[in-house]
Amino acid sequence: MVDRDAVEAAARRIEGHVRRTPSVEVAPGLWFKLELLQHSGSFKARGAFNRILAAREDGELPAAGVVAASGGNAGLAVAFAAARLGIPAEVFVPAVAPAVKVRKLRQLGAVVHQHGREYAEAYAASTIRVAETGALFVHAYDQPEIVAGQGTLALELPEVDTVLVATGGGGLVGGVAAAVGDRARVVAVEPAGAPTLHAALAAGRPVDVVVDSVAADSLGARRVGAIALDSAVRHGVRSVLVDDEAIVRARKRLWAEHRIVVELGAAAAYAGLGRLDDAGRVAVVLCGANTDPSDIADEAPAETVQDLSQGV
Repeated sequence: MVDRDAVEAAARRIEGHVRRTPSVEVAPGLWFKLELLQHSGSFKARGAFNRILAAREDGELPAAGVVAASGGNAGLAVAFAAARLGIPAEVFVPAVAPAVKVRKLRQLGAVVHQHGREYAEAYAASTIRVAETGALFVHAYDQPEIVAGQGTLALELPEVDTVLVATGGGGLVGGVAAAVGDRARVVAVEPAGAPTLHAALAAGRPVDVVVDSVAADSLGARRVGAIALDSAVRHGVRSVLVDDEAIVRARKRLWAEHRIVVELGAAAAYAGLGRLDDAGRVAVVLCGANTDPSDIADEAPAETVQDLSQGV
């Protein structure tokens, strides 16, 4: 179990290693948490630093360094943290991982292994490597230090009634719920083609789902983490699903209306805004920007922020 005390402890541990990213009010009662400005381009740096620094404090950081498996962002965060802390890093990603993420991984000095077509296959290969080398395994989303670290961004939010969080493996939503779930409603926004938390809440346990979404490079886990599910249940997290078309539109709207470039997974949270009723003051976590923006048309979107904000 990860609770607010664990999140606050993580915040103290990683202070000075991560950025305190801004929250910007873009319309009355609507805030964007600009976590895309975090080191390595996503919130994942928070969990990576917390996991590695906690291991170092406990004398459990081996000379072999760290190993991670990722759709891209978790690997980038681990590579960044390892480079800052002066330790070796190996990162396993699917063969279909976006070239922009693979290139950044190598630029950060990580040894990159491309394996399989899904995160789950890269994960399986990474566990074999950990057994071979004795390196510290840094999970993408399902370790207490990871979840607590991700939740630290919620401690920086203004006072709001609802927080929208894009959800894949669930490390972020689990951490956010632990941090502020007793003070605000936390809503997990998931691709309809990768409904990990939605399926787990229905089944009462983590279950495998078929992953088929344009946001699979960052929200492509087959199942939600057990820690995230526990946090979601304890804090009454609601899951809403958005289809790929809505995610793509939301990404374009963020650029057209706010000149903010995010990856498709991050845009999912914004796509969920129109699914809310009586949400009060809302914070949308824009959690990552590791993307190639060349496909974003510079044109006015069909929907406006006023359309999305109906009921807010």
